[in-house]
Amino acid sequence: MTVLHAFLLGIIQGLTEFIPVSSTAHLLISQTILNIPADDAMFSFLGIVQLGTIVSLLAFYWKDLLSIIKATLDPSALLRTGFRRSTPDRDLGFYIIIATIPALLAGYLLKDAVESMFRQPMLQASIRLFSAAILLTLAELLTRKNRVLASMMWLDALIVGLFQIISVFPGASRSGTTISGGMFRGFDRPSAARFAFLMSVPVMLAAGGYEMVDVLKMPNLGEFLPLLAVGFVTAAVVGWFAIKWLIDYLSKRSLYVFAVYCVVLGTVVFFLQ
Repeated sequence: MTVLHAFLLGIIQGLTEFIPVSSTAHLLISQTILNIPADDAMFSFLGIVQLGTIVSLLAFYWKDLLSIIKATLDPSALLRTGFRRSTPDRDLGFYIIIATIPALLAGYLLKDAVESMFRQPMLQASIRLFSAAILLTLAELLTRKNRVLASMMWLDALIVGLFQIISVFPGASRSGTTISGGMFRGFDRPSAARFAFLMSVPVMLAAGGYEMVDVLKMPNLGEFLPLLAVGFVTAAVVGWFAIKWLIDYLSKRSLYVFAVYCVVLGTVVFFLQ
């Protein structure tokens, strides 16, 4: 991998992490086109570069996240209001925790199986793109989309969290699966997207932190760090603009265009593998 490769992969990660077309599928396709080996270093790179898009989320939602964390963890607030008197931010904080648990467990238990799938990147990318297309289409066709985030209950959070398990596998769209999960619970597109992005913060931090441990053990760490830095920074900058664009887009338009894109790209990848 070269600095140019890291830069290009950072752009792709930043654009496709939040737009529901599968960032991992695009990175796997790019990895094959650029002739980058599917080894442990590449797997670690894919994990670390996701931390760049975490920075995008933190920058975009920092006020929301600060309020949620303060309401959820502040002992003085709990003493004043009591556990039985909830606030919107405190509820949302607990719902994010509930939604995070399934994906964390799946990521830990299925780590070896997930890593083995990266050995056939084009096939896995094709499968996940078709899966994303089906899920996005069903989410548009079969849902009411008339609820706002303030109406969320613990069961909604758990079910959306179960959808996030799909994103553990290579090529699955994290944003696509979780936004669809929210829409299947009746939430409108902007509300489903907001919760999907907020709930992805703990899982992406955990995945990136886990990969960071492996990166620190690499014998050629000094040579690899500049590549990680380039991918990280590029993904962070591009990701912020991708979030802003998608939130604006979903307030007015459907997910069908992303489903069509996934079908077309998945077909091309399938026949070119």
